[in-house]
Amino acid sequence: MKHLNIALWGVLPYLVLVLFAAGAAWRYHYDRFGFTTRSSQLHEHRLLSIGGPLFHFGLLFVAAGHVVGLVVPESLTERLRVSEGFYHANALLVGGTAGLATAAGLGLLLYRRLRVPAVRAATSRSDRAVYPVLAAVLLAGLTATATGVSNDAYDYRRGVSVWFRSLFTLDPDVPAMTHAPLVYRLHALLGLALFALWPFSRLVHAFAAPLGYLARPYVVYRSRTPARPYRHPALTGPDEADGPLRKRRRAHR
Repeated sequence: MKHLNIALWGVLPYLVLVLFAAGAAWRYHYDRFGFTTRSSQLHEHRLLSIGGPLFHFGLLFVAAGHVVGLVVPESLTERLRVSEGFYHANALLVGGTAGLATAAGLGLLLYRRLRVPAVRAATSRSDRAVYPVLAAVLLAGLTATATGVSNDAYDYRRGVSVWFRSLFTLDPDVPAMTHAPLVYRLHALLGLALFALWPFSRLVHAFAAPLGYLARPYVVYRSRTPARPYRHPALTGPDEADGPLRKRRRAHR
């Protein structure tokens, strides 16, 4: 059992990281135009317009909550005078709401993919592998969040978070994860599986988010003033160098 724990919590995360980075680089090199969602909006729009925003915005809040919960140590929140009760209540309220919104959005998207024939026909093999894993990750995460309601709940910031931060020091704290409840370990393993599948699925479109659209200038389709055709002076005479507009003005005079 000791060797299994070392393999799961001391070796597997680095293998997944290498696969994630190498797979993304390979996908970008050989399938650069495949960095898209393969949108099926033309096949069905109504369910997509509801499930898509629910899933994506909920997932953003879920990811932000994971970053705060795993990266920010408990000592820092104590120095900032954030009470333990307020922290956990906020994590339950915001994290639970975001998780439910994400799960509801994913449920609508899966229902749409199964019920609309054109969307179902466009489903790839990678989609069939990713969607169950993604649903399982969300279900395990919601279950772990629900277990935090009781007063004697497991404090993940003294276990899972310690293990996660130890990965960055290349000295994994395997016991910190070994003593975590089963639902937390299952959630972590499913998360690793999702990141391993990420580069080979439509999830890579997260790397191609059009963030530049937020700061790009407006597209000018037509100028408000007529453009003057330019002719190089060396190729024209003195009168022609001024352009046809000025020549017409001189003719009217």
